[in-house]
Amino acid sequence: MSTPEVPDVRDRVAELRHIKGEEGKGISQRATENQRAKGKLTVDERLALLFDEGTFTEIEPLRRHRSTGFGLERQRPYTDGVVTGWGQVHGRTVFAYAHDFRIFGGSLGESHAEKIHKIMDMAETAGAPLVSLSDGAGARIQEGVMALAGYGGIFRRNVAASGVIPQISVILGPCAGGAAYSPALTDFVFMVRGMSQMYITGPDVVKAVTGESVSHEELGGAATHATMSGVASFVHDSETECLEEVRYLLSLLPANNREKPPVAPCDDPSDRRSEKLLELVPADPRRSYDMHAVIEEIADHGDFFEVHAQWAGNILCGFARLAGQTVGVVANQPNSFAGVLDSRASEKAANFIEFCDAFNIPLITLVDVPGFLPGRDQEQNGIIRHGAKLLYAYCNATVPRISMILRKAYGGAYIVMDSRSIGTDLAFAWPINEVAVMGAEGAANVIFRREIAAADDPEATRARVVKEYRSELMHPYYAAERGLVDDVIDPAETRAVLIRSLAMLRAKKAQLPERKHGTTPI
Repeated sequence: MSTPEVPDVRDRVAELRHIKGEEGKGISQRATENQRAKGKLTVDERLALLFDEGTFTEIEPLRRHRSTGFGLERQRPYTDGVVTGWGQVHGRTVFAYAHDFRIFGGSLGESHAEKIHKIMDMAETAGAPLVSLSDGAGARIQEGVMALAGYGGIFRRNVAASGVIPQISVILGPCAGGAAYSPALTDFVFMVRGMSQMYITGPDVVKAVTGESVSHEELGGAATHATMSGVASFVHDSETECLEEVRYLLSLLPANNREKPPVAPCDDPSDRRSEKLLELVPADPRRSYDMHAVIEEIADHGDFFEVHAQWAGNILCGFARLAGQTVGVVANQPNSFAGVLDSRASEKAANFIEFCDAFNIPLITLVDVPGFLPGRDQEQNGIIRHGAKLLYAYCNATVPRISMILRKAYGGAYIVMDSRSIGTDLAFAWPINEVAVMGAEGAANVIFRREIAAADDPEATRARVVKEYRSELMHPYYAAERGLVDDVIDPAETRAVLIRSLAMLRAKKAQLPERKHGTTPI
C-alpha cells in the first residue's frame, strides 16, 4: 500500500499566500480598476492610511459565506467583502472594520455581519476605539432576512458600546438603507465630498414613491449632511485628508470611559497672557465678532478641532488642548445670528456635551448669548424640547465644568449655558459682562412702558430709564456680588485662569443618584 504524498510546508505557505492575495480572495483586476476609476482607494490602502505603518492585524481573512441560491454557491470569495482587525494609531490600539466594494459591492450578508459583530465585541472587551470604513451597497438581497438580522446585531452593539468606547464612522462610498443607521448611532461621522452618500431610501425609490427627482448628492451627499441634516460631523476633500483627521481625533480621545484623555507635551506657556483678546471682543453687545479667534487665542498653539463646523453655526463645539489636556469647548458664535440659541444649536451642543461627559473630557463654556431665537417656526419645531435637551446635558454632566461669560448672557439662555445655578464648578466673567433677564432696552420698555408713553419726550425718557436699568442691574459686578460668578477677570488672563482651574478640578469626583437611566428630552 502506497503512502499518501504529504504536502511540503513551503507548498502550503505558497497556497496560503495565494489565498490571501487579491486573486485568491476573488478580487478581479477589473473590480480594482473600477474602484480607482471612481477616485476611490482600495480597502488595504485605506487601512494603511488609518493605522501606524505595519501594525494592522487582520482577523478572519479566510471567512466565507455559506449561502446557497441565486448563484451564491458558485461565488464564495474570502473575507466575504469586509476586512476586520486591529492596529495602532499613534501607538494606541484601535479596532476597525472596512467594507470592500470589490466583493459583492461591499454588501452585508450573514457571515459578513458576523465578522463585524466579532470585531465590535473585541473592541468593547479590550476597551479600545472602533472605526468603521463604510463603502457598501447595503443588505445582500440574495441572503434575505439574515442580512437584516445582521444589521440588527450591529445596531445593538453600537448602542451597547455607546459611552464605553469611542465609535467613529467614516463614509467612503454609498451607505444606504439599514446601513445608514449604524453611523448615526456612533459618536462621529466623517464624509468625503463627491464620494460619500448616506440615505435611508435612494433616488429611485424616492422617485417611485413621491414622484420627486433628486440626485444621490442632493439626497445624501456630504454637503447635505454637513449643512442641513447634521449627520456629518466632519467633511473633507479627499480620503487621505479624511483619514488623517480621524487619526488626529483619536489622539485627542481616551481609549474608553474608564480612562482620561491623553495629555500631550506642551511648550505653550500656561500663564501666557493674551492682550489680543481685549481687541477681539467689542464692548458693545450689539457688535459681532468671530468666536473662533477667541478660542484659538486661548488654546494651546491656537489649535481648535471643530465638530459640525458647517451645521448650526450659531454655536461652536470642538476639542482643544489647555496645557496639553484635552477639553471640550462649547461657545456661542456672535458672527452667526448673534449667537442666539435655536433648536439646531441646542441639539448640536447637547450631543457634544454628552460625549465629553461620557469620556471624561472637561467642558469649557464661553458665553455670549442674547437669548433663545423667538418665532413661530422655532416653537413649532420644538425649541422647548431641544433647549431642554441642552439643559439636561449640562445638568447631567459630572466632568469638570468651567463657564466664562465674555459679554452678554440674557434670560433662559444664560441659565442653559452652564450657569452656576445648574451646577458649573467655576463661573468667571470678563469686566464687560452683562448678566440679566434681558437686554436693557427690552427690560426698560416692559418695566417703564407707562412712564415712557406718558412722557413729553418718550425717546429721552426711554434713554434715561435704559441707562438707569443698566447701571442698577446690569453692571459687570452684579452677578459676582450675588455669588453667581466666582470672579471677574482680566480677559488677557483667560488662558491662565482656565488652566489653573482645570488643575484644581482634575481629581473631581461627582456621582449622580442611582438609577437605571434618565429620560433625555429627545
